[in-house]
Amino acid sequence: MESENINSKVILFFENIEKYYGCKTDITEGLTSKDTNFDTDLTTWNLSEFTLLRSAYRNNGNKFMLEGNGLYYEISASDIVNFNEPGRNKFEFIEQYGDSVFRITKIRFHYKY
Repeated sequence: MESENINSKVILFFENIEKYYGCKTDITEGLTSKDTNFDTDLTTWNLSEFTLLRSAYRNNGNKFMLEGNGLYYEISASDIVNFNEPGRNKFEFIEQYGDSVFRITKIRFHYKY
C-alpha cells in the first residue's frame, strides 16, 4: 500500500513539473550505505545548478529524466523507495540500488509563484 502511495505522489510530481520549466533548479545528490541516515560524514554529496528545460519518462530503462543546459539527470522509477516534499518547491527522492546502496536526490525549484 505504501509503495502505491509513493508511486502516486511521484507520478503527480512529474505530471505537474512543466510549471517549473525555465526555473533555476538545484539538485543535491547524496550516496550512502545507510537508508535512514544521510549524515554529512557518512554520505558523498554532489550539487548541480541549472535551468530546467524539459523532463520526460524514458521507457527503456524505466527512468525519469530532467534536462537543462549541460545537464542530464535521471531517477530510476523502479528503484524509488521514498518520496516526499519537505517544503515549498522542494522534493526528495530516495532510490535503493542494492542491499546497502542508497541515493537521495533533493530537488529545489526557484519558482516565483
